[in-house]
Amino acid sequence: MKLVFAGTPEVALPSLTALAGTDQEIVSVITRADASLGRKRTLTPSPVAQAAIARGLPVLKTNRLDAAATETIRALQPDLGVIVAYGGLIREPLLSVPRLGWINLHFSLLPRWRGASPVQRAVIAGDELIGAAVFQLVAELDAGDVFGSFSQPLGAHSTSGILLDQLSHSGAELLLRVVADLAAGTARAVPQAGEVTLAPKLVRDDARIDFNQPAASVYSRIRGVTPEPGAFTAVDGAVLKLLAVAPSVDEVNLPAGMILQREKTVLVGTQTEPLVLLRVQPAGKTAMSANDWWRGVAAETVTAS
Repeated sequence: MKLVFAGTPEVALPSLTALAGTDQEIVSVITRADASLGRKRTLTPSPVAQAAIARGLPVLKTNRLDAAATETIRALQPDLGVIVAYGGLIREPLLSVPRLGWINLHFSLLPRWRGASPVQRAVIAGDELIGAAVFQLVAELDAGDVFGSFSQPLGAHSTSGILLDQLSHSGAELLLRVVADLAAGTARAVPQAGEVTLAPKLVRDDARIDFNQPAASVYSRIRGVTPEPGAFTAVDGAVLKLLAVAPSVDEVNLPAGMILQREKTVLVGTQTEPLVLLRVQPAGKTAMSANDWWRGVAAETVTAS
């Protein structure tokens, strides 16, 4: 089949690499335009653009799948469109351009967590299971019939970044099977069943940690927003990024937000038991161990807010 692939970040790379290794023909790779990155704001191609160019695949860089992009894709006469974390919506008439329409690899157990941040929202909510699904793209957000899915335990300590990396590889294997079935004419999709929940894109305020919540909820939120947008709090009016934390076995009772060091362990209080701060990044400084940061605090206690 002639495929059009749409994707942008690193989590889309395993799928692109897997498809490029089959006998399917990728006639175009669609990705978002180069972005300004780093302190020097250097224009940088997306991970998918870089991988496609390295493979000699034709690339279409666009942030809007408008009429011009639609006509460009229509001229290629694709059999199937494949989208993995492109970062934009595909609407009519582009939705109907490929002979078999578009399929989407989505990192959730649909219909749970439809939207832009399914893994992050699942971790924050404390879900026990996580997974991925390949479904037929329709006009309604993430609502199409499902060709295949899988699930795995979310794990008590995994961050959303770790889980996304895992799912991107397992999901690529699922995607290959669905594409092969579509090429053979044997693919069958079933309607989604269950309660619909939404996973809107995370914003910076989602990463501000409220230590007045129970420890389990605080721990889940920190893992859910790691590495992006990145958990943070404020100490003495200055931002402190929370790069790694862990549950505590210490039975000390601390007021919510109070930070102190106890037997070379830096603890922060929550509504219930404290958490251990492992790695932090103070404003304007590089990442460091919590113990190294605490040595510079020079106080018996401080309060995060």
